[in-house]
This record gives sequence, structure tokens and C-alpha cells, in this order.
Amino acid sequence: MAGLIKKRLRILYSKILACLQTMPQDAAYRKYTEQLVNDRFSHVKSEPDVGKLEQKINCGQIEEVIAQAEYELALSRKMAEWKPWEPLVEEPPANQWKWPI
Repeated sequence: MAGLIKKRLRILYSKILACLQTMPQDAAYRKYTEQLVNDRFSHVKSEPDVGKLEQKINCGQIEEVIAQAEYELALSRKMAEWKPWEPLVEEPPANQWKWPI
């Protein structure tokens, strides 16, 4: 069972990293997500015990970590589609961030 769990995480983290490679290196989302995923990926590669892996990652049970990786993969694909690092298509309204109007 532990082998399947770790294999699933390896696949997910590899897909996330591949998706991040399509983004500019200076994109904030890429920088911080790549750092987090590489850190978790190194734990997955080095720790054979699932219980200890949960402690090292420190984000809940391994099933929750897998769910987080699935959500991150979906988000990374959307971010690659949305390209938030590109300039705005039009100028934002002058009082966009002023409250109350």
C-alpha cells in the first residue's frame, strides 16, 4: 500500500513540476510552488515510512497530501492557461482598491 501511495505522489509531483516548467522563471506562482513541490518530492523520494513522511510534510494524513497535490496540479494547469504574469489587457479602474467608494 505504501508503495502505491508514494508512486501516486511521485506522479503528481512530476506532473506539477512539468507544468511549472512552461511558466516564466520569474513568475511568483512558479517560484513558490516549485520550491514547495521540490521540498515535498524530496521527502517522498527519501522517506520509506508513510507515517514519518506525514510528519516530515506536516500537512495532514497522506491521503490529504495526495488530495492537495491533485488540487495543485489542477491549479497549475489553470495558471498556465490564465497566464497571470502577463500584463493586463486594459487598465484597471482608478479606485479599484479603494473602500468604501
